[in-house]
Amino acid sequence: MSITAILISTILVNNYVFAQFLGICPFLGVSNKTDTSLGMGVAVTFVVTLASIVCFFIQKMILDPLGLAYLQTIVFILVIAALVQFVEMVLKKTTPALYSALGIYLPLITTNCVVLGVAIQNIVAKYDLIQTIANSIGASIGFTLALLIMAGVREKLELADIPEPLKGFPITLLSAGLMSVAFTGFAGLV
Repeated sequence: MSITAILISTILVNNYVFAQFLGICPFLGVSNKTDTSLGMGVAVTFVVTLASIVCFFIQKMILDPLGLAYLQTIVFILVIAALVQFVEMVLKKTTPALYSALGIYLPLITTNCVVLGVAIQNIVAKYDLIQTIANSIGASIGFTLALLIMAGVREKLELADIPEPLKGFPITLLSAGLMSVAFTGFAGLV
């Protein structure tokens, strides 16, 4: 599969949030403001890309040769947890405002199923290193795009006259569902 096809597929067609329904917790929890969503997207991009590269090498150099592929999920989760701790320390030192804005959702990147899902998908699809990096970056861009779209919609919804029973989380879920349906329109691209 070409790099362009992988990128278009992971960003639009098979978006991990809208098509595969992975990463819904931070999608709904952090998407209140666009700046927070962008920060979360950058942090997830770093973690997904780095975790996928590290997991690729661990799979190819350790797990497969030693016949330990059954430990894949456990090993990948440990790698992801270590990387998230690293990102958390860097953000706390370099951008304390973003660190505070992300709050509890930053450590939750460890349990964000997009990160693990992308790492495992790279192995299942038998991608080489370049394809792994492309898939990881595309998935991260798609995740960030979903966060930013939702944040924009939620910022507009704060100003809208919404019936009382739909205010808050119900209108957020309806908006997310409609966005998911809209993203199915990209199905013919790849």
